[in-house]
This record gives sequence, structure tokens and C-alpha cells, in this order.
Amino acid sequence: MKRILVTGAGGFIAGHLVKRLKAEGDWVRAVDIKLPEFGPSAADEFAKLDLRDREACRRALEVEGGFDEVYHLAADMGGMGFIHSAECEIMRNNALINLNMIDAAAAVGVPRYFFSSSVCVYRDMQPGEPELTEADAYPALPDNEYGWEKLYAERTAEAYGRRFGFAVRIARFQNCYGPEGTWRGGREKAPAAICRKVAEAPDGGTIEVWGDGSAVRSYTYVDDMVEGIVLLTRSDLEGPVNIGSPQYVTVDELVATVAKVAGKEIAIEHVEGPVGVQSRNFSHARIESLGWRARHDLESGIARTFPWIAEQVALAAAS
Repeated sequence: MKRILVTGAGGFIAGHLVKRLKAEGDWVRAVDIKLPEFGPSAADEFAKLDLRDREACRRALEVEGGFDEVYHLAADMGGMGFIHSAECEIMRNNALINLNMIDAAAAVGVPRYFFSSSVCVYRDMQPGEPELTEADAYPALPDNEYGWEKLYAERTAEAYGRRFGFAVRIARFQNCYGPEGTWRGGREKAPAAICRKVAEAPDGGTIEVWGDGSAVRSYTYVDDMVEGIVLLTRSDLEGPVNIGSPQYVTVDELVATVAKVAGKEIAIEHVEGPVGVQSRNFSHARIESLGWRARHDLESGIARTFPWIAEQVALAAAS
């Protein structure tokens, strides 16, 4: 039985990761500044700590015998609206969280450390461009400050790994979605936002979509993302690794998929709003070299996600 620390466990991906690790029989301490929004954590212990504080990071890592693995997913983040409106908070808060955690982990001799990065480290792309490998993050030109901060945090984690002699594993996440994720309030990602809008709209209704709907993205179901995280962390694969579905769709195609799952006819009104990059297209050869494959296409993943969000919308309307 491994002793494992998961940060950011009051949030979406880390919350699902805790469930996965507990199902394997590991002992898990979960840490976050907030409690899980949709029910109690599956962890053995949940510590409510502000990891921007160095002493809080030290306390998170205190356990008899030490931790075998640290999965560091804590971050101040959200969807495109939040990323563009909270640049200063993102740069400051995430820099403090990431610097304090890696420094504290090195001080106590953690043998294996996972860091969640993002494909926001890459430049803008045009539709149809050849896929980017992990090395193509340089020369660096991220589209937003979240990407710049993640790139710096990657290099910091690798530097600490070299200096103190422990394994550092880095995943660059593509858009992730699934049940029990933020679905309203401004921090939700596009799949959750579209599911909410479609759930709220009547059959034959219209929803608003930022931009002209042509931006290209890949959306990864949370179970697939968690599988990739664990597989990467316990592998010998060094350096940043892209984790995401190879299925790329436009935002309008995402809307059409959600509407199909919902059994509704939905029209789109394109409005002004932050869109981000025009296109994404990444190589997944490194994670696939470990035997990982995305098991859920967009429609099957939305079929698992939309009913949960529709239920939340109904509960909110009734309250």
C-alpha cells in the first residue's frame, strides 16, 4: 500500500484521481484550499490548506514514513473567461503554490513527484497544421499568462528533480471534462458550459457561444485523463508529456454533440467573448508509448457528463 498525497483534491480531476488511487488500495491524503463541491472526498484524510503558504505545504507533507508519491494538481484556474480576466491572480497564486510545493517535497525527500501542466504552454495554431510534439513548446510563445506560468513551473520542477535526485513526471493536459466538474460560476470549461446551456434551453431553443464557433479543440474524458496521470507517474518517461484525446472538433461541433446526446434541436448565436487559440493539434506518441489510449470519444464522454449536469441544473432551479 502506497502513501500518496494529492493536492487540488477539492477540485475536479484531482478528486477523480483520489477515487482511482483509493480503489487500488492506496492510503491517500487529499489537500485543497476548499472542500469538494459535490460530496465528501474519498481520501483517508482531507486537509484544508492554503498551499500559497510555505508552512502549509510542509504540513501537507508530514506523514509517518513519508509519502511514496505526490500528485500536485492544485492550481488557481478555470475556463477561458477566467484565464483572460484573472491574469495577475493566476500568475501570483500558481507561482506561490508550485514553488512552495516542489521545495517542500524536495526538503522531505519525496521519491516521485507528478506535476500537472497544460497545453496552454504551446503557441496558437492554424487549423490543419501538423501536430506539435512536446519539444515544440520552444521557442516559447504561449497564448496566455496561465501558459507562461505553467512553463516556468515545469522547468522549476525539473530543476528540483535534478538537484535533489527524485523522479519528476509532468503531464500537459488537454481540455478535460466529466461528471462532478465545475459547471457554472465562470470557472467552468467549455464542455461543462455547453452542457449547462443546452440543459437550460428548451427543445428548439438557442444558446450563446463565444466567437464564431470555428476554434478547434480536443476534449478528454476524466477517466482517461486519470489513467494517463497514474500511468505516467509510475513510468520511467522523463520530460513533459501531452495527455489528451486525438479527436479534434470545432466548438460548433461540440454543441452539436451535446444537443444530440440531450435529444434537442439547438440553434447557436455567436457572440463576442474570449476564445483563446484558433486551433490545437498535438502528438500523443509519448503517452501512447506507455500503452495509454483514450477510451472515450466525445459523444460517449458527453453521454456520461450531460445527464449529471442536467441534474445539477434541475436541482439549482428547484432550490
